[in-house]
Amino acid sequence: MAASEKNIVELAKAKELQHVPGGEEYEKMISGMLYKSFVPELNAARFKARAFSHKYSNYFPSEETNPSFESLAKDRYEMLKTILGKVDDTVFIEPPFAIDYGCNISLGKSFYSNFNLTILDCGIVTIGDRCMFGPNCSIFAATHEVEVQSRRKDVEYAKPVTIGNDCWIGGHVVILPGVTIGDGCTIAASSVVTHDKGRTGASS
Repeated sequence: MAASEKNIVELAKAKELQHVPGGEEYEKMISGMLYKSFVPELNAARFKARAFSHKYSNYFPSEETNPSFESLAKDRYEMLKTILGKVDDTVFIEPPFAIDYGCNISLGKSFYSNFNLTILDCGIVTIGDRCMFGPNCSIFAATHEVEVQSRRKDVEYAKPVTIGNDCWIGGHVVILPGVTIGDGCTIAASSVVTHDKGRTGASS
């Protein structure tokens, strides 16, 4: 169910993120309220994110530059910091990498993702330090009402997703809106995570 008022905790988180578009509908979006997704500032932010995803997913250095694995990692970091809300140079994400906004993603130190990570970051997605993701993982912070009429009007809402430190997310895992995964958790490959997971332990 969508929230009825703005979430001061999520608004405070957004103030610590880079590249945030701001505006009334953005604040509703990250607060979990019903919001209109096709307002100009959100359209512009999604367009920027799609341009980034295309560039990042298709980039490879020219042989003329004498590239190395280290230089490739640096180039990718330089691209990531132009779009993500929080990222540092120890993060490594294998392409393709698809995002809704990017600005609502906060990645901890030494984050690694294998190929084909998708993050629909309409809500704020926070991932802690030293987390590893297998290939083809998806985080969905975006959702809709089951009532048909609001979907026809392009009204939707979102819920934040939080993943603690030292988590291992297996390949093909799907994490749904509003989920919190505690420190040290392992999520088995092909799991669909629909509710919170506590600290340290394996889960399917």
